[in-house]
Order: sequence, then C-alpha cells, then structure tokens
Amino acid sequence: MSAGINHYKTDLRELFFTLFEQFGFEQVAGQAPFEAWGPDEAKAVIQETYRFSKEVLGPLNTTADREGCRIENGTVITPKGFKEAWKLLWEQGFKTVGVATDHGGQGAPAMLQVAVEEMLCGANTAFNMYPGLTFGAAEVISECGTADQKKQYVEKLLNGTWGGTMCLTEPHAGSDVGSAKSTARRNPDGSYTIRGTKIFISAGDHDLAENIIHLVLARVEGAAPGTKGLSLFIVPKMRVNADGSSGESNDVSLGSIEHKMGINGSATCVLNFGENDKCVGELVGGVEHVGMSQMFKMMNGARIAVGIQSLGLASAAYYNALEYAKERKQGGHFSKFKDPTAPRVSILEHPDVRRMLLEMKAHVEGMRALIVKLAMHTDKAKQLAGKDDDRAAYHRGQVEVLTPLVKAYSSDQAFRLTAQAIQVYGGAGFVKDYPVEQYCRDSKIFSIYEGTNHIQAMDLVGRKLGQAGGAHFQQFMEDVGAFIEANREHKTFGAEVKQLAAAQEGLMSSAMALLGWSQEPSKVALIPLSANRFLQMMSEVAVGWLLLDAAVLAEKSAEKLSATDPDRAFYDGKKWSALWFARNVLPNVEQAARLMAQEDASAMQIPDAAFAASL
Repeated sequence: MSAGINHYKTDLRELFFTLFEQFGFEQVAGQAPFEAWGPDEAKAVIQETYRFSKEVLGPLNTTADREGCRIENGTVITPKGFKEAWKLLWEQGFKTVGVATDHGGQGAPAMLQVAVEEMLCGANTAFNMYPGLTFGAAEVISECGTADQKKQYVEKLLNGTWGGTMCLTEPHAGSDVGSAKSTARRNPDGSYTIRGTKIFISAGDHDLAENIIHLVLARVEGAAPGTKGLSLFIVPKMRVNADGSSGESNDVSLGSIEHKMGINGSATCVLNFGENDKCVGELVGGVEHVGMSQMFKMMNGARIAVGIQSLGLASAAYYNALEYAKERKQGGHFSKFKDPTAPRVSILEHPDVRRMLLEMKAHVEGMRALIVKLAMHTDKAKQLAGKDDDRAAYHRGQVEVLTPLVKAYSSDQAFRLTAQAIQVYGGAGFVKDYPVEQYCRDSKIFSIYEGTNHIQAMDLVGRKLGQAGGAHFQQFMEDVGAFIEANREHKTFGAEVKQLAAAQEGLMSSAMALLGWSQEPSKVALIPLSANRFLQMMSEVAVGWLLLDAAVLAEKSAEKLSATDPDRAFYDGKKWSALWFARNVLPNVEQAARLMAQEDASAMQIPDAAFAASL
C-alpha cells in the first residue's frame, strides 16, 4: 500500500445527527425489509468506513492523482495501491451495505449506504469510480435482466470479481444519446454482434478485476431512429464460458484514455466494440428497444451518486480549510488593525475567513440533509410498497423530484465550495502541498457527467414538475408549507421561517411562469433559458427548509443538556448554519423570481455574429 498522506476528515457527530436525529433512521430500521438493522449497527458501519477511508483510501488520493493511469499491452494500469484497496473494499463489504440480502448484500437502509458512500468518495473520488460503476451495472442487471443473466453476472459484480460500466456517449453525439450509431446485428443463436465506438467511459478498462461487464446502448438493425430505437446489451470484455469463468477476448479494445483536469486515478476510456466483427452481446432482459428506460435505472442511481460525490469532496474541503484556519497565524486581530505591534492571531479570527467557513458549513450540511432526505424517501417507499400504496407513491414521487436537485445543485456547489476552500488557504491552497486544489479539480466533472446540469434542470422543469399531474412538486411544496406554518412564530427562527415563506412564494410564482410559457409558442425558449435558475431556486428553498428544520430540532435537544455539555456547541452550530443560509441565500430566491418574471431573452436575441466580430 502507498505511503501517501491521508488528508480526509469528516465529523461523525454531524453524520449521526443527520441520520438519527433529523431523519429518523430508527423509524426505518428495525422494520422489514430492514429488520436486522438498528442505530448501533449503523454507527459501527459508519465508524469502520471512516477508518477504512482514512487508512486505506485517503493515503492513495494524492499519490494516484500524480501517478494517473497508463496503458500497457492494451490494458489500463491503475495507480499503485488501487488493487489492494479494491480487494479490501469488497472483502469488507462497504459497497454492499445497502444491497438486498438475496444478492449477497447486507440489506441496510439507503440512508446508511449514503453515509458510507460520502466517506468513500470524500476520501478518494477517483478510486470509488471503479466500484461505483460496477455497482450500477449490477443494479441494472438485477432489476432488468433475465433469470439466467442475474445468475450469471450479479454475484460476481457485487463481490468485485468483475467490474462494470455504462456505455452511452459516442464521439459525434455527446449528450445527444439518441444519435448513437453503434449497431447490434441479430445472430441465429439469439445473441447480437455489436459494433461501434463509445467515449468518456468511466472505469472503461482497468486491472482491478478479471473481467469487465459493459452495458452498451446500440441500435438493432432496422430499429427506429432516436432514443426509442435503442436497446441495451451486456457486452463482457472477455467472453464468459458456460461454467461462468472468463474466456477469450470479446473483441472489445481500448482506444485510449483521456488526460483530464481531475480524477486522474480514474480511467476515462475510448472503447471500440467489434473492430474485427467478433464482439458478441446479449440483450438485457431479452427485450429490444427499451434500452433507455433500462439504462435510466442506472443513470438515476448514478445521478444521486454524483450528488454524494459532490458532498464528499465539499465536506472534505470544508474540514481541511477549517483545520488550516485554526492553525495558520497571520496578521493581528481586526480590532487592532492600526497597531503594528499586535500579536498575530489564527486566520479563523479574521471576519472574511469566518464568513467563508460558515458559508461552506451551511452548504455542506444542507447538501447532506437533502441527500439523506432523498434516501429516506427511498427506504420508506420500499417499506410501504404493497402495504400503503398511496404513501409509497408519495415517497417515490419525492425521490423523482429531488434527484435533479441532488445531482445539479450539489455538483455546482462542490466546485464553488472547493474553490472557496482554496481561498481560505490563500496562496497555500493553490499549491499541491495541500489537498484542496485537487478537490477543486476533481469536482469540476460532477456538473458535466451523468447528464449535464442543464439536462438536470430540463428534466426538472420539463418532466418532474408535471409528473403525476404535478402532484410530486405540489407535495414537496406542501411539506415546506407545513414546516412554515408550524414554525412561523418560532421564538428563535421566526424571522428566518418567514424568509423561507417568501422564498417559497417566489418559487411557486416561477413555476406558474414556466407553465404559462409552455403554452405560448413565442415564449417556449424562456423555459431552457430559465431552467437552471429555477433548479437553483428550488434547491435553495429545499436546503433552507432542511437547515431550519435541523436548527429547530437542535435547539430542542440543547435545552435538555447541562450548561457544560460539549454537545451544546454542536447544536449551536446547527443554529448558525440555518440563520446564515436563511439570511444570505434565501433572499436570492425572491430576486431570481423577479428576474424570471422579466422574461429576458437576450441570449436568443443576440445575433450569432455579435458574439465576436472577428471569429
């Protein structure tokens, strides 16, 4: 194992609060299908994951970033230490905490798996890409595959014997997946001959597993154009023998690996399928032309995973910046700025540093609450299925409407907050002696892959707002409204709750504007022009609500403690996160609503030639 330095750190007290105090892990655990789980078991898993993250993954983060991946004899060689970490990860079961027991997992609630993933991602995002894609491939096959496919592939994907990928993007198409040119030719034995090139394939090749199972979108000859004509295929790198062992090459070749801004330990590959017309795949579930709906099962999980990645890095950046601010002494106290003899103080005492750190703290805690809330809805939907269909549908609907927020808002904030961590360090943050410059580079891709954040915004305004006749969005707004009504006159947070109410009103007026534009052909362009803004507005309402909810709970808990109890400082921190966000961010929602109401279409009205006269 590498002798690198671990920089990863988090606050387990914060994780425990979010899971157990705010979102009621105990109300989910202990009941089918999570009857084997309780708070003690969950805390033990979190503590062990933190140990693994600091001792195994953390020390590899910087060294892998500098070493990167390379190609030898047509195979990607991953950074030193990754093979050993891969083996330990699967042996110790960190990736299967939330996997159903009938697939060899531990059957824990998604709320716990989210906490585990946050630490794995925060400690080493690039490494966690490999098992993350593997897990996603296993999930698709377990949900959509035939009985034989499940038996053949799922267990080996979930124990690390094989790796997995998702292969959508092609050189000419980018995010326009419907333009895919990869083809699938029917064979007499029911298999398909696959041919095409896929790019930007995360974990597309590596030396961590004995085989890699690619999930490939391709068009069966004669199928309709666009996404409706796409089918999904299981395409192993090495053919799988009848006894389940890996056999000869399946004509899947590595074209190249990308040299990237960040996540350098993760191999992003160009893959060529069927250059010699000998690449064989099998249809997922045995059904043609449903590839996009099948792949979306993986993509939705991947979008939530991106939100978790974003949280992991933003949180790690915050705690590193906080530690540095406590230790670094520079300048005198601001109250003595005219006194050249004043003793130096830690930069934590400088007002602007405190402002930046509180901004980071509030956003990180709000992002975590948003993600755990989505996981809670996932768990409750699973518990209530077949028992209370109306409530189960409510929880599933909240997962739908929150997913684009989790992916897009968290990833936008991760890049911004990691950059802000660099600012806290000053010039020291820009050099590689400290981890925050890598966190910033690693986080930029989050807003781009698994559907750019504009795609998330269009998913929200084009699909999710109107889903179930608008019920999912309306129920979200009702939940926010119920909190507002219950706390409008709160002794500590009343003014901030009223600010949340004003933000919610602005959000609703903007939702109505979107609906109106969709019914006027001359104004339809305003929808994509405003979609990103609306997603940010809705995210800020959600985060503001959840931070205030946490603060109300924290104040009640603090009142029960003695004056000297160390938990008082923790609960006080929840109060200030909520107050800062409500006072400094929620007013932006009202302003954004006013901007949307102006119906500015400047970006569509400017002539192409006016962007730059000489280009």
